[in-house]
Amino acid sequence: MPAPASVIVVGDGIIGLACALVLQQAGTAVVLIGPAGHPTGASIGNAGHIAIEQVEPLASRAVLRSLPRRLFMAGGPVALPLREIGAWLPFGLRLLSASSPLRFAQGKITLGAMLSTAFPAWRRLARAAGADGLLRQDGHYVLWESEATAAEGRARWARAEIGEARWRDATAAETREFKTLIRAPLAGGLRFEGSGQVTDIDALVRALRLAFRTAGGTFRQGVVTAVGHDGAAAVELADGDRLQADAVLVAAGTASAGLLAPLGLRAPIIAERGYHVHSPAPDWPAMLPPIVFEDRSIIATRFADGLRVAGFTEFGREQSPPDPRKWHRLRAHATALGLPLTGPMREWMGARPTLPDYLPAIGRSDRHPRIFYAFGHQHLGLTLAATTAEAVAGLMRGASLAFDPAPLSLDRFG
Repeated sequence: MPAPASVIVVGDGIIGLACALVLQQAGTAVVLIGPAGHPTGASIGNAGHIAIEQVEPLASRAVLRSLPRRLFMAGGPVALPLREIGAWLPFGLRLLSASSPLRFAQGKITLGAMLSTAFPAWRRLARAAGADGLLRQDGHYVLWESEATAAEGRARWARAEIGEARWRDATAAETREFKTLIRAPLAGGLRFEGSGQVTDIDALVRALRLAFRTAGGTFRQGVVTAVGHDGAAAVELADGDRLQADAVLVAAGTASAGLLAPLGLRAPIIAERGYHVHSPAPDWPAMLPPIVFEDRSIIATRFADGLRVAGFTEFGREQSPPDPRKWHRLRAHATALGLPLTGPMREWMGARPTLPDYLPAIGRSDRHPRIFYAFGHQHLGLTLAATTAEAVAGLMRGASLAFDPAPLSLDRFG
């Protein structure tokens, strides 16, 4: 099939937006459809961390063994709400199957290949959008509050595969600085190098949207209810409109599964919900990289407009109401650490689209070759958005790709 001259992109989160921009700037006429006119989910509520060190998929036997002590009811970051058991129990059984040693090893190879391309792809995309200044590759810190957890955590990172990232022990000067900023005891820390952050996610999204529009792309606000599969590439909208193009890319996060199911594509996805609190922080150093407080399973990131503390993994349905206890616990962690969350505070909850093997879904339908998909990036949507966009554009053009997309096909789920 020749490269499509026109594409409809379903989903205007960071994945869909990045794909739309790369395709449009390559000469494809793109219509980008999203429900809100501006992303509101995990695309803008994340910690801003470009996490190239996260090579090992979370679908692993080690993660499953640690689950009981990591449950929210035990003070940990993982919530399995009883009311959501119909969603997380089937997903959990699939995760158990996906965490076999063989699939875990294969997942590391696949994810590692993607992550090695993440920062170069982001540099190209940020440059194309005139947003170079919003991307920093100055690493991040991991800190511990007790000698026992510091020893355990350091040993764990020494065993972990982290791709092209590197780490070293925090220096004495760095430790002294942290002790002036943090009220809690500090028993040890690592400085990661090679990772980075986006300094203003809203500004990045605005820059990408402006670059897409400037390149001739078209936005359409609406909700896609169906993807056509009658020999043409088409979408149907909730308002009754039907749009056609040479190809359709489904990049709609958790909604992607329902859109692709009638096409015979199975995507056992779940909404892995996260929370954050965000406030002005004039006393927090503007250039300090993100800090992961591993004992508390939270991350603190300094953005242009303040300090964000994010955490929790809550498995359920995207439409379920948020749990205020999560925000309360985040604020309690921040208070215990002495983080300067002051003034007007924003509370946010959003859903990460997650598949059981913790790998994204990137590919095209064998039955309907005009239908492509890119979703399910779990905690790594921001990290992998740019390289995913380049891969999708390459798939549509029949070009060589920076990584092998075969393991990311939805065929892996039957």
